[in-house]
Amino acid sequence: MPSIWTEGDGVPVVDVHTHMLSGEWLDLLVERSGAYTVEEVLGGSRAVHRAGAPFMTLTPGMFDYDLRIAEMDKAGVDIAIVSLTCPNVFWGDASTSAEAARLINDDMAGAQRRYPDRIRWLTSLPWQYPERAVAELDRSREAGAAGVMTLANIDGQPLTDPRFSDVWRAIDDHGLPVLIHPSLPPGLEQMEMERYNLVATVGFTFDTTLALSRMILDGFFDTYRRLKIIGAHAGGYLPFLIGRLDTWHRSFEPVRETIQQLPSSYLDRFCVDSIAYTREALDLTVSVFGPRSVLYGSDYPHKCGRMDEMLDLVGQLPAETAEQVRGANAVRIFDL
Repeated sequence: MPSIWTEGDGVPVVDVHTHMLSGEWLDLLVERSGAYTVEEVLGGSRAVHRAGAPFMTLTPGMFDYDLRIAEMDKAGVDIAIVSLTCPNVFWGDASTSAEAARLINDDMAGAQRRYPDRIRWLTSLPWQYPERAVAELDRSREAGAAGVMTLANIDGQPLTDPRFSDVWRAIDDHGLPVLIHPSLPPGLEQMEMERYNLVATVGFTFDTTLALSRMILDGFFDTYRRLKIIGAHAGGYLPFLIGRLDTWHRSFEPVRETIQQLPSSYLDRFCVDSIAYTREALDLTVSVFGPRSVLYGSDYPHKCGRMDEMLDLVGQLPAETAEQVRGANAVRIFDL
């Protein structure tokens, strides 16, 4: 795919964590998943539920690319790298999961053709069925996918489970960026998260933290050296917890079972987005990961995903760091 930006244009603002759905994908989810429903929630909106717990409130912007471009123009965002959100396509048999992936990937590829200077997209893969996942990866790359979106667990299974190694190897062979996005954490039914949107606030952030910590401790980054992982929502709690992981690594032999280096030594092997919500949290994230490893994200068009507010937060960083986070890092990682 040729570059969509030229040096004379300056550094574009690139949103690496932003979502789109399609009506066909949503219909398939409700009709054939057997686990997910769409129900009204307080305030009159509709939300996708599992086990009685709402975790994704539907908004008009999730289905309307014209509205997205208008909102990007208003906020000053040049390029959106769109992806599906949870529960992605991990909820059906082989044919259903593959069909769901094709539906959403084709929809996003069509949006890129419609807005070639504004839209890029991350492919969704039926990871539970590795052969089909690799085939869809190849098909998506031919259609212009800029990378891969996966959830922090695959229908309850860790991303580092050996059954997914063929998929990771294929992604690694192409050196693709991969957004690790949270989903419903395993054990949801036992944690009483159906009230107060605790799935999305506490549960999602825990899910990402566990996935990235496992990747470090399982030696994932020693095995796959070319792909480019991007942890959603500032890497969950990892900026706060990395010192604890290091201390446990020094103190307990089981933590050193696979890796001998400190967990913090792997932080330069992957990136995180800037969705930290407060200046203090964003400062910690940049301090822990470094200014070259944080990328602007908005989480638009979720109700909490405001492009302008997230850009204002990034703009509070020192000028050189803010420029890197707003777009320079994404231009480098996605080869824009």
